[in-house]
Amino acid sequence: MGVYSVDRLMAETRRLAAEYRRTTGQPLAVSGEIAKYDAARLLDLEPCKDPNLGYDAVGRSGERAGRRVQIKGRAIFDESKGGQRIGQLKLEQQWDSVVLVLMDEEFEPSEIWEAARDVLVEAVRESENSNRSKRGPMSVAKFKAIGRLVWAREQGLITDEVWENR
Repeated sequence: MGVYSVDRLMAETRRLAAEYRRTTGQPLAVSGEIAKYDAARLLDLEPCKDPNLGYDAVGRSGERAGRRVQIKGRAIFDESKGGQRIGQLKLEQQWDSVVLVLMDEEFEPSEIWEAARDVLVEAVRESENSNRSKRGPMSVAKFKAIGRLVWAREQGLITDEVWENR
């Protein structure tokens, strides 16, 4: 076991990633790992050790209990710029849903969105002929349009089935 707790290491990773971007203007490629950590912590998910499974975590309790979840992360540095895309989905693998952790410029989570497999597969298939689909299956805006908000910084975990989609 290491000298530092994972919580402390993640806090330092966030700080370094934000400082690196401010200094160089380039993002440090750590948002995926931070997203996995935050999703597991905030949504009560058990992270998987095997990266070849096609999913990143399994739900421990509540509506996600036993469900296999892919986790995607995106740091949003400028809200006015659109066209941000999520990473490739592993459609050939077995998973139940995808959560998208949106982070601010300090790599702190601001929102977590979730979409079910069937909805995502349909959306990806509809956009397969698009030139943009080669850069990622869909935009963050599209994911938010077809998903649901499950956690927000101001509200915490959102479990109510009645939700408002922006």
